[in-house]
Amino acid sequence: MASAEISSWRTRDRVQMPVYTDAARLSAAEARLRASPPLVFADEARRLRAELAEVAHGRAFLLQGGDCAESFEQFGADQVRDTFKVLLQMAMVLTYGAKVPVVKVGRIAGQFAKPRSAPTETVDGVELPSYRGDIINGFAFDAASRLPDPDRMIEGYTQAAATLNQLRGLSKGGFADINKVHQWTLDFTAEDKAAAYRDIANALQDTLDFIRAAGLTPTKSEELATVDFYTSHEALLLEYEESLTRRDPMTGDMVAGSGHLVWIGDRTRQPDGAHVEFCSRIMNPIGLKCGPTISNDDLKVLIERLNPANEAGRLTLIARFGHAQVAEHLPRLIDTVTQMGAHVVWSCDPMHGNTIKSASGYKTRPFDDVLGEVREFFRIHAEMGTIPGGVHFEMTGQDVTECTGGLRALTDEDLSDRYHTACDPRLNASQSLELAFLVNQLMRDGHAAARDAATA
Repeated sequence: MASAEISSWRTRDRVQMPVYTDAARLSAAEARLRASPPLVFADEARRLRAELAEVAHGRAFLLQGGDCAESFEQFGADQVRDTFKVLLQMAMVLTYGAKVPVVKVGRIAGQFAKPRSAPTETVDGVELPSYRGDIINGFAFDAASRLPDPDRMIEGYTQAAATLNQLRGLSKGGFADINKVHQWTLDFTAEDKAAAYRDIANALQDTLDFIRAAGLTPTKSEELATVDFYTSHEALLLEYEESLTRRDPMTGDMVAGSGHLVWIGDRTRQPDGAHVEFCSRIMNPIGLKCGPTISNDDLKVLIERLNPANEAGRLTLIARFGHAQVAEHLPRLIDTVTQMGAHVVWSCDPMHGNTIKSASGYKTRPFDDVLGEVREFFRIHAEMGTIPGGVHFEMTGQDVTECTGGLRALTDEDLSDRYHTACDPRLNASQSLELAFLVNQLMRDGHAAARDAATA
């Protein structure tokens, strides 16, 4: 069980967290979670840290993606399977471009809580608390739904356990067979609009044909039939996080049992705040969202607090500026990290800084703006001689219409067709895979430039 040390966050300033009105019900919910098995285990978190250390040194690449905010109502086996399927396709394409293993981390099995820009919202003159994710309150705009309910933590735990059970089966039970994954990708590139990516898919086919000719088939090689897949979410609701934290009996380390990797959001990264305090106490890999307002001095303090031993694989810096602001802010943060000699993974979140309100009234993210931020991220790292370690997308395996652009050229008028997100707009399956092909090209261009520089 968790020790008193893991409760130290309760003495710090807390932001973006609910105020529960029924203390007895909150205590009961926390007690049920403390008595429940953890969702993930220390050895899994340590394995992910080791793989992220390889990313930090440029010997692997990080793909992190999944839902903006998981929904209780929309949860189902098909949704889990389809998102996992697209992530596998993206990882295959990125592996071909990066020429290194891809570490696969889902925003799944715990991504239930969301920070909000305002504590309340007003509709038709009625003001109510903002929706903060299904683990906290309900989406329906009425007073009863918007009241924070601690019993929702139990439902979140139950759904996360079911999701993890399915993911473990999919990742180890043959669904991840490399030939199946490639066939899905071939189906995508067979479409006329995806013709631009057909050469890459065909080159992948040639590689697989060679592997089979060499006698390596999924039946003979576990590496071709299974994958390691990890889960992640924002550690926003600290009552939930603490209740699932356990002490590893082998090492004495405190392990967040809610997910393999947890991150601190751009709105909750106060160096002396509750969220940083909690994350400083656990041994899991930690992500830190870095937006335009983070100062160089705050970044130094946060790195020292969250990774005092300067261990590669412990800390991932997730840059999220907006495509027009990357050049202004990313270089100064890279300089800060370089001057410190800090070992970090640099990842690009091109989603959160590129959200706009469309003419039709929907929140959306233009595909070209998302791609623009990724391109700037790679360009700046190439110029500064540092490692662009990963990408972080809000996406789904469903055929939603939430982000404009992409191969199918979704417009503002299309958004109303299948706009299902409860919070922020997500890339659909087609847009996600298209983006993977484009990132593949950025990485291949980077390798070519490095070879040219080495032989000059």
